[in-house]
Amino acid sequence: MAPEKLGREDAENWMEGLNGWRFDRNGDAIRREFEFADFSEAWGFMARVALLADAHGHHPEWFNVYNRVDITLTTHDADGLSLRDMKLAKAIDALL
Repeated sequence: MAPEKLGREDAENWMEGLNGWRFDRNGDAIRREFEFADFSEAWGFMARVALLADAHGHHPEWFNVYNRVDITLTTHDADGLSLRDMKLAKAIDALL
């Protein structure tokens, strides 16, 4: 069974509890940019996020250049945001 897409009000309520995330793709995704001291620190963060993503069974779209990591979360099966995205974003925030 595919995950259920969050309504705008539910998504906004979840966003209140997240740090630095913003809506992207007309509200069908959330995105956050992270900046670290150097490449090694950014890569270590990505490794920790990869382990979280596997544990959640939900994987981010991401991009890395030197000390920056850009993460976008969306649920393709739901055609937009789902609880999976919000829970993974919250878990990523807890890493920092």
